[in-house]
Amino acid sequence: MENMGSQTNISFQTKQVETFTNITIKGILGLLMDNIDGGEDKREVISLGIGDPTAHSCFHTTDAAKEAVVESLLLDKFNGYSPSSGLPIARKAIANYLSRDLPYDLSPEDVYVTSGCTQAIEIAVSILAKPNSNILLPRPGFPTYVLCAAFRNVEVRYYDLLPKNNWQVDLKAIEDLADQNTIAIVVINPGNPCGNVYSYDHLEKIAETAKKVKTLIIADEVYGHLAFGENPFISMGLFSSITPILTLGSLSKRWLIPGWRLGWFVINDPNCIFKSPKIVERIKKYCDIGGGPATFIQAAVPKIIESTKEDFFRNTLKMLKKNSDICYEKIQDISCINCPNRSQGSMVLMVKLNLTLLKDISDDIDFCFKLAKEESVLLLPGTAVGLENWLRITFAVEPSFLEEGLSRLKSFCLRHSNTKIMN
Repeated sequence: MENMGSQTNISFQTKQVETFTNITIKGILGLLMDNIDGGEDKREVISLGIGDPTAHSCFHTTDAAKEAVVESLLLDKFNGYSPSSGLPIARKAIANYLSRDLPYDLSPEDVYVTSGCTQAIEIAVSILAKPNSNILLPRPGFPTYVLCAAFRNVEVRYYDLLPKNNWQVDLKAIEDLADQNTIAIVVINPGNPCGNVYSYDHLEKIAETAKKVKTLIIADEVYGHLAFGENPFISMGLFSSITPILTLGSLSKRWLIPGWRLGWFVINDPNCIFKSPKIVERIKKYCDIGGGPATFIQAAVPKIIESTKEDFFRNTLKMLKKNSDICYEKIQDISCINCPNRSQGSMVLMVKLNLTLLKDISDDIDFCFKLAKEESVLLLPGTAVGLENWLRITFAVEPSFLEEGLSRLKSFCLRHSNTKIMN
């Protein structure tokens, strides 16, 4: 989902970001990588900037998933084009999988197989876009929504996530921002970039707020079930009787296979408030344009879902929880960085810079470029996700790798500490 090909308008020479709509995570991290000192004493690069854990042996997918793909490929039956909406067997398997979290059964006809969650985002924004429309996005959030809205001439309006309240949604802000032209409210749970996991009560309040302002919800659940804190993962689709929910997700994160690009766009609308023949036809036409994942990957979906054992999921959550705790505890020892909340889910957390305790650092972008150059550590500047002078840390890496990266981060902060203020 973070492998975006758009060009960025960030220049590492000026350390300036022209506009949030021009930012891509891949673009920023690429520039940070280019800024790393390549001298003789070059150290191993430690990337804590992107949500792809597959480079690390502790985060490899299950054998059941690999065997399912190999079997699908060797059958020699899935080398041609798939239907634009996805293979029927894949749509049925995804519908059954998601129905486990719902009080009703999804129909396979409500499921559209996409090339990762990124294409699902694009479809959602594109089919809803209309003249003079606006969309409500979380701040901080995921920049692909901003890019897709810009391409479709949809105005972006930001509602804040509240760090003092475990990154809960500012419901009053949604009421103030929404109007008759609001096409959707985007809710990301488990959260990226904040690592929040919302409670049943809070999700219900979000749904009731969406109903009050007469709009639907785009529920980004790409990190679905990756919850390891106090709150269990609750699917937003559970509240689709209150307001229609468009659920976006993929196998990428839970199965640790982001490169397989198997995602979905799902209509949760038991009262048929949103779903109509016209809407369905529009979605199908958009799928005709975009295409979907490789056919043999789609064919493997039923077996991937059915054959994966719970032990695999438990081990992943155990490792993520361990790394989340390491990250939180190590950050406590760095005076210029504050972590308001432990991560409760996904693979990330947000931390705040205190620039008054640093010298020669102008903002979060300057911090990340100098950190990359001096310590060969990559972090994502908060500006990339809509929150200036914050940082996003991705902790889905080997624990020793994480500890080394955080140790270098601490050394960097000490070296740049404003001793006058510190004393």
